Amino acid sequence: MTTAAGTSDDGRANGRSGRIKQFAFWALVAAGFCLFIALGVWQLHRLAWKLDLIQTVNERVHAEAVDAPGPSAWPELRAAGDAYRHVRVTGQFTGAPPAFAQAVTRLGPGFWVLEPFRTDRGFIVLVNRGFVTGEEAKGLPKTSRAEVTMTGLLRITEHGGGFLRRNDPGADRWYSRDVAAIAAARGLDDVAPYFIDADASSERADVPVGGLTVVTFRNHHLIYALTWFGLAGMLAGWTIFLLRQRLK
Repeated sequence: MTTAAGTSDDGRANGRSGRIKQFAFWALVAAGFCLFIALGVWQLHRLAWKLDLIQTVNERVHAEAVDAPGPSAWPELRAAGDAYRHVRVTGQFTGAPPAFAQAVTRLGPGFWVLEPFRTDRGFIVLVNRGFVTGEEAKGLPKTSRAEVTMTGLLRITEHGGGFLRRNDPGADRWYSRDVAAIAAARGLDDVAPYFIDADASSERADVPVGGLTVVTFRNHHLIYALTWFGLAGMLAGWTIFLLRQRLK
């Protein structure tokens, strides 16, 4: 037989449990709303950063060529501050066999042709002379050993390989332009930790085709921001609807 006191205690316990559950529910709703807003604001910050990066890189690409960084500057090289700088080097190709790195360009599938270039300042830099098809790679003539000045875009080394494919130095198969690995495979020392994508005007030959560097950046941050803010708005609308239903 349940006493009045027992019924009262059970009612208070159930009331407390119900209030705790409601508090936890509304706390989760509030946390979700704050999270969506925070993610939207973060994407807006990322958007501002990406637009600034695009502007900076475009200015580098179209600037007058400057001397490529020498050994004293190599420890400070960073992608954010140095990638796509328009640079020049004077010297001669070493005569070492080129490394053919697989590529897909607007001209179709083929290879980038990377050759060691000894500068008149003593160090070696890999120059990406440009793009060739598979057939053109088989009959590519050797480069002249005469002194030339090359201009192009400074590119940061691409470690490891491509998507699902690792570079195979032993078989001389390259899926990325990995400067250190290519230099080691060719027995080269004092090699710059970057390579240079040659300008289209750097050579007169029809092949390799230079100037094919694609300078684009994925920029979906505004869409992401609108998505997060949209979810926050939907959550707020659902919360208002639920509260109105409870008040009725």
